[in-house]
Amino acid sequence: MKNMRSAGKRDWKKITGVLLFITLFFSIIFIVIKMINAPSVISEDAYTKVRSDYVLMLLQCILGTIVMFIPSVVERKLYIDIPNKMEIMYFIFLYCAIYLGEVRNFYFLIPYWDLILHAFSGAMLGALGFSLVSYFNDMEVLETHLSPFFVALFAFCFALAAGAVWEIYEFLADSLLGTNMQKFILADGTVLVGQAALRDTMTDLIVDALSSLTVTVIGYYYTVNSPKKRSS
Repeated sequence: MKNMRSAGKRDWKKITGVLLFITLFFSIIFIVIKMINAPSVISEDAYTKVRSDYVLMLLQCILGTIVMFIPSVVERKLYIDIPNKMEIMYFIFLYCAIYLGEVRNFYFLIPYWDLILHAFSGAMLGALGFSLVSYFNDMEVLETHLSPFFVALFAFCFALAAGAVWEIYEFLADSLLGTNMQKFILADGTVLVGQAALRDTMTDLIVDALSSLTVTVIGYYYTVNSPKKRSS
């Protein structure tokens, strides 16, 4: 029965991964076709996509098809077993962030879509950091016995660092490719200045910090109060 449940989880992971890959692959073809005839400047219709919008979509879809294989590479090269549920959550996040967010324009259509995804990713990265350190902490070969507080602190810093790296990537993409990943240009073409232009980036980092902190605090108390910890 246990083997059947494990096989079922692997099947769901495989199905989710294949659906994500197919979605991104056909999105790339669609974007390339649309980009050929797209205007290079904003037209009178403020919501008409210009070439830079499709460049951003293409960049995100290509990046998505690459990073979706990171968990399998980590498992194969580092011999780390990432929980199947976490990999499924990872695929769902990529689908929501890239396909729904960029290709289907949910970032502009759905209020706070970006913040929802940052909260989700912060929590997911916090849980991943906690799982990785706990995994190494429990390995008898390494003979490491890190305190639950240090494990939680590392998980929080890991999630926050990943969020900062993502914001750096967005800034570089906007600077070099003329995209609008940091949403400093509104849908009607208005260019934000001053603190308003920084609000998206800083809000993303704050949400990353709060969501990852919530998960790591829960993980800390779970570890401290676990039967295994109390019996040691």
